Amino acid sequence: MADKRDYYEVLGVSKNASDDEIKKAYRKLAIKYHPDKNPGDKEAEAKFKEINEAHDVLSDKQKRARYDQFGHAGVGGAGGGFGGFSGNPFGQAGGFNYNGQTFNFEFGNGGVFDDIIGNLFGFGNARRPRRGADLQVAVTITFEEAIFGTTKTIDHNGNSLKVKIPAGIDDGMSIRIRGKGGPAPEGGTEPGDLYVRVRVKPHKSLTREGIIILSEQTIDMVDAALGCEIEVETVDGPITMKVPAGTQSGTPFKLSGHGVPFRNDGDRGPHIVTVLVETPKNLSKKQKELLEEFKKSKKRGIFGL
Repeated sequence: MADKRDYYEVLGVSKNASDDEIKKAYRKLAIKYHPDKNPGDKEAEAKFKEINEAHDVLSDKQKRARYDQFGHAGVGGAGGGFGGFSGNPFGQAGGFNYNGQTFNFEFGNGGVFDDIIGNLFGFGNARRPRRGADLQVAVTITFEEAIFGTTKTIDHNGNSLKVKIPAGIDDGMSIRIRGKGGPAPEGGTEPGDLYVRVRVKPHKSLTREGIIILSEQTIDMVDAALGCEIEVETVDGPITMKVPAGTQSGTPFKLSGHGVPFRNDGDRGPHIVTVLVETPKNLSKKQKELLEEFKKSKKRGIFGL
């Protein structure tokens, strides 16, 4: 991830750029570096992929927020987060596949600009293959299934269609299944694609920000002062975590390797546990006396002087 350029720098916009400014910058660069306009130019091809990757993240509010907070790690290090996913499967006219990567141009609904792009790149209406409609279905999975991956069976056109959901997928992402959409029209060449929109059920105590899992753990002030061991719930099961003496409320602790997978080799982000120190409300007389004595001893110093 260290060799990746900042997505705002890639598109040539500021970090507070509006959605419209991002879209305009993307359109301009996509036209300039499109492979059909630069045949055989490997540098232009690399820039084109980089531009689309940056646009995929910055044009999506949730991805952009994660990127602004965590950088490339918050979006899996690449536009779309993980291979095969698309945050916006039903982009406007101009979507196509290049070298196995899907790009969606948001140029409008078949207007003049679409015609210009089509004529320029050679995929205008006259040469565009007729294909079936793209369809969308939704599937709901648990928080843990999103982390580790799963296989779901969906009812599609009366068939039991099995869908493999990769580890690390996030709420709102889609999986494209080629050729499983609407049938090819009369005289058409191919059926459309099926997009499986994934919805992730919230967890009772865990939340997620990109590849990071977050949780809170409450301890009492005595344990915070003296130090203790606590049991933390993670997606891998309960884990014992040491809390050192003198821990202050709001202190974060990192459990490395217990977050969300972000690479094919199994690497995972961290689980961040924020410790909250609970102050007792109803003290007994004896407890109050002990705290008062402790308060006085602090004022006298460690030697009681």
